[in-house]
Amino acid sequence: MTDRDQRRERILALIEPYNKKGVEVTDATRFAQDLEWDSLTVLDFVAAIEDEFDIIITMNQQAEIETVGQLIDAVGALEAKK
Repeated sequence: MTDRDQRRERILALIEPYNKKGVEVTDATRFAQDLEWDSLTVLDFVAAIEDEFDIIITMNQQAEIETVGQLIDAVGALEAKK
């Protein structure tokens, strides 16, 4: 299993409690459109990601991340900078 696969599994586990509609989550799943998350849900989820991976995601980075796949790659890039 690659590092990206491991990150993906951890992120999918964090998404699960917020996936109220039971949407099948793929790398192409969009947070706002597909999961229908509001801004408060996004803030809670970002905090969970930051805690899980011990990283900081800036507001500018958050604005650029629309899909699960983009988040997986962004987390990987931020972890590499630690």
